[in-house]
Amino acid sequence: MQLEGSCHCGQVRFRCQAYAPVPFLHCYCSICRKTAGGSGAAINLGARADTLKVEGREHLGVYRARIGEDDEECRISSGQRHFCTGCGSALWLFDPLWPDLVHPHASAIDTPLPRVPGRVHILLDSKANWVEVPRGKHDIHLDGFPEESLEDWHRRHGLLDDTGE
Repeated sequence: MQLEGSCHCGQVRFRCQAYAPVPFLHCYCSICRKTAGGSGAAINLGARADTLKVEGREHLGVYRARIGEDDEECRISSGQRHFCTGCGSALWLFDPLWPDLVHPHASAIDTPLPRVPGRVHILLDSKANWVEVPRGKHDIHLDGFPEESLEDWHRRHGLLDDTGE
């Protein structure tokens, strides 16, 4: 599915080909909550990195999150969170550990996205105490990460575009 997205101020526009375009996985970790400026529930889609085309690249910033470890040490994430330096909109995540993939934030997508047959709410052990998490009939709630990948979830629901087009 061809996705087109932009930041709020319009200085950055992008497009890419998504193989996993359904916004089902809602993350409530502190990184997503703070970088997206809300309650959490950042939603990343799966796209092919080689299809990413960007206008306004000079207005991009990249943030690499600091991740606290169990031994209270901190490491820098390899994930590169791209955002507009003009308005701060979160746009996509790219991680060189998976160079074939890019993960656009559903909140930055202007293309109408497919309806969700169910949502998976993750990292609830990190959510802010004031956040109310939806509890729909088909919602799944997890304190950590799901065992099922973004790709596998789409495949199980018959929503994966693995044609390579």
